[in-house]
Amino acid sequence: MKKIEQIWNELEKDKSFTHGLLIRRYSGDVLPDVFVALKSPENFRCIAASLTNSIQINLSSFSNLKDIHVEIIPDESNGSKNYLVFKLVNFEHEDIFSVLCEDLILNVSSITNQIQLFKMLLNRFEKWKSLFDKLNSAGLTPQEQRGLFGELYFLRKFLNTNDDYSECINSWTGPSKEIRDFQIGNNALEVKTTHGNNHQKIHISSERQLDLSNLQNLFLYHISLDVRHQDGESLNQIVDSISELLINDYIALNSFNNKLLEAGFFNHHREIYNETGYYIRQEAFYKIEGEFPRIEEKEIRPGVGDVKYSIIVDNCQKYLTTETEVLTNLN
Repeated sequence: MKKIEQIWNELEKDKSFTHGLLIRRYSGDVLPDVFVALKSPENFRCIAASLTNSIQINLSSFSNLKDIHVEIIPDESNGSKNYLVFKLVNFEHEDIFSVLCEDLILNVSSITNQIQLFKMLLNRFEKWKSLFDKLNSAGLTPQEQRGLFGELYFLRKFLNTNDDYSECINSWTGPSKEIRDFQIGNNALEVKTTHGNNHQKIHISSERQLDLSNLQNLFLYHISLDVRHQDGESLNQIVDSISELLINDYIALNSFNNKLLEAGFFNHHREIYNETGYYIRQEAFYKIEGEFPRIEEKEIRPGVGDVKYSIIVDNCQKYLTTETEVLTNLN
């Protein structure tokens, strides 16, 4: 059980408090006045950040959320202060809300300036807002499923060659929409998953994705999939196989589950993903160097943006490298 869930459970057992906001610190290591909270009498789970009432915060962009309310509540014990409160009103999503709240708290744990604190909280919450929008969707699109499967397929390889599971999980940056899918120090790897008749063409989503600036090594991992109905390895199965690998490492397993949520993989959509399985038709690693066919940021003229392009796989054969070299550089 997450630490924040333990605190909420303890607050819920306090029957002496019947109205208002019951608060408790998450940890003494968190410098700003940010609290785990319970809003009574409804027993809504919250986090609350204390601020002087002279600070004005515009919450209009969060007014139409269904599952979470963001609001300002007066501090009844101190007339000069308010609380900025993130409140869960849909009890079905407590597991995801706990991930969100721990992420918010830990990302502001060293901030003592109030204005910076609330800017950081709201900016970070903006990122999570889209995640809650996906909760009521029909699940990941077929393209998103294939992309996630490809990233997990490499992650499993990585975990099988590295005893530091947490380092492997932390290197997986795909769920947070970073430029590349895996990054450790100045080494990075981008995963591209194709299927069907599109297996000979790789789509690159920006001019920075294959740019070597500030990197020692950059690799491209291309997986070509055969997609089958109720055959092959499903998205659920590869998720479960990685969870099994991490079963004795609680910290790494918890991080993995959090990243799955960030990627939009929710347990209540699992039934959808049972229908589709994948076979690896072809896989190859490429080292990005020299004249590898790509567009780099330095080549873009001023005023040009949102660059997207494709690479023909046959033109990349001279840059092929081995799985061993890639994993050795990343480990």
